[in-house]
Amino acid sequence: MRKTILILCLFLISSTYFAQKKAFEIEDLYKIQYVGAPVYSSAKDMVAFTVTKYNLKEGKSNTDIYVMKSDGSRLKGIINSEKSEYSPFFSPDGNSLYFMKSGQIYSYSFSSDSIEQLTDFSTGISEPVISPDGSMIAFTTDLYPECGVDNDCNDKLLKSSAEGPVQAYIADELLFRHWTEYKQEKETHIVLFNLKTKTYKDFAKSEWASQNFMLGGTTRYAFSPDGKELAFMQSPEKNLAVTTNSDIWIKSVDGSDAVNITKNNLSWDGYPVYSPDGKYIAFKLQEIPKYEADRYRLALFNRESKQVEIITEEFDFTIDDFKWSEDSQSIYFNAAFHGYSPLYKIDINSKRIEKVSSDLSIFGFEVLGGSNKAILNVRSIAKPAEIYSINFSDKSLSNLTNFNEEFLNEVDVRPAEQFWVKGADGIDVHVFLVKPHNFNPNKKYPLILNVHGGPQGQWMDSFRGDWQVYPGAGYVLAFANPHGSTGYGSKYTEEISGDWGGKVFVDLMKVTDHLTKLSYVDSTRMGAMGWSYGGYMMDWFQAKTKRFKCLASMMGIYDLPSMWGATEELWFVNWDLKGQPWNSSDYDKWSPSKYVKNFATPTLIITGEKDFRVPYTQSVQFFTTLQSLGIPSRLIIFKNDGHWPNYVKSMPLYYNSHLEWFNKYLGGAAAPYDSKKMVKNIAY
Repeated sequence: MRKTILILCLFLISSTYFAQKKAFEIEDLYKIQYVGAPVYSSAKDMVAFTVTKYNLKEGKSNTDIYVMKSDGSRLKGIINSEKSEYSPFFSPDGNSLYFMKSGQIYSYSFSSDSIEQLTDFSTGISEPVISPDGSMIAFTTDLYPECGVDNDCNDKLLKSSAEGPVQAYIADELLFRHWTEYKQEKETHIVLFNLKTKTYKDFAKSEWASQNFMLGGTTRYAFSPDGKELAFMQSPEKNLAVTTNSDIWIKSVDGSDAVNITKNNLSWDGYPVYSPDGKYIAFKLQEIPKYEADRYRLALFNRESKQVEIITEEFDFTIDDFKWSEDSQSIYFNAAFHGYSPLYKIDINSKRIEKVSSDLSIFGFEVLGGSNKAILNVRSIAKPAEIYSINFSDKSLSNLTNFNEEFLNEVDVRPAEQFWVKGADGIDVHVFLVKPHNFNPNKKYPLILNVHGGPQGQWMDSFRGDWQVYPGAGYVLAFANPHGSTGYGSKYTEEISGDWGGKVFVDLMKVTDHLTKLSYVDSTRMGAMGWSYGGYMMDWFQAKTKRFKCLASMMGIYDLPSMWGATEELWFVNWDLKGQPWNSSDYDKWSPSKYVKNFATPTLIITGEKDFRVPYTQSVQFFTTLQSLGIPSRLIIFKNDGHWPNYVKSMPLYYNSHLEWFNKYLGGAAAPYDSKKMVKNIAY
């Protein structure tokens, strides 16, 4: 009895606390300050990071750079202008901070508090990396073959291409377009910039940067500790549209021939990082050719013996970022694990792996040499990203920044509950659930189920607009990690390939069964939404279930045979659908378009006209079918967006249209959400 009274008191206290805060609204997303990943200077014990702010009214964002000591003291914004500054990195001696602005490299001097523009390269600069002696910066850029690093020549061709009387693309090979851009005639090169002479040297052609398979990542090329050599990625294949193969090459900065050090692995090798003592090159690799979601492993290339050794083969989770320890005896890395990306440490000799953090969602980290500490960017569902330090001895965290403290004191940013549900084959499925603002357990609420894309990815305990906008408007929001998700072992991830509408669908139906039994969920008012593969699953829901009153399909795949012929990364569909439309039955078996006779559910459809990954015509076909059948439906096409709508210009309409749709069919917040009026009133 005493325990029951205590729980009731705690509930009343927490309810009163949250009631004092305002409900989370779409506009609140753009009041948050978004903190970036840290970079560290051991020479000065200094941390640099970015902070991005948004202006919703003007449809703009601005990113500034801050620095502080590793204990969080002496925090200050050092570069704040009307144009965004990004990608900060320190000089080896810590006396200067380099950064990017408008596609060029700048430097900031701590001693003189002055800024200098270092480059003015017409084709723009990406991913700068400084040499250990501070004399050179390597970067990538797209050059016209006839120009090389001749800046005037590239500038002339850029202008003539943009102003020519005939605007057309000519392709003689596949992967002629990627994400939202056409390749045109330019080729991606690694260029070395001499900081003393301000001159450029064409170092290597490396098509991987814009054309080859690439999922996220950190360092894509790196200098050796003595600065005499550069390791970089390059695909040995000719048809880049059907392969995930990438190798690591090494080449001396004086221009000698490049050597392929991973040619024996016919799958993906990348992100090379030299050990501080120069004995090894650590890198990530995959072992299954043409399978982009194969687990990332850590490997070492011994520079003396020329041998490659995989050191995390027994670790069954895909590895993300990694850093060497100062003594070159260990590597720290974070990996997808049960809805988190915690930090691990592996001894390169014993191969012993130790988890050195609790379950955290880490988005960038730096290890402090010899101090048993690290600096982390961490976020959770209930808290936007901030910078923390962690003490490995007891895994304790110290909050070093609080850019969003005032915001969190005013707005109800909802936490999530977690539970597991028996899914397909009796395998447990991990589920997150966020309750609505001013939650009352005695009331019934409409439910939204959100399905993730990838499909090989995971929902995380990580701040995201979806987790707050819908609960703020009165909905229970649930999101699960069904078969195909990363973070639950390789087998669990692999089982979605060739089974797109199978185990995943069973998992999600079992999760829905569980949700309908919750006392506060109104099972007669349930909707579902999803993006990319999640959009495909909404189209599959349309074909296979009528338990949802409405659906929202974003960048979804409707007709698998035509998807194969229009997407640019053919290795993905070739693997996941087990061939091509003429030799694999998966294209008909799992295509929602083959089950039109079952369609009945009102559906909101959103796509981007510049989406090359899932071409917008997939959404147009789906909408045309629904309209022809007389099924209530709405189509929104973002004219200037690809697979990812512009965060500040397009996403407000994205959220508004969802709330309008869900309110129409499920009920929810009483506030009106008029998307057509919103489009007419957009001022940007």
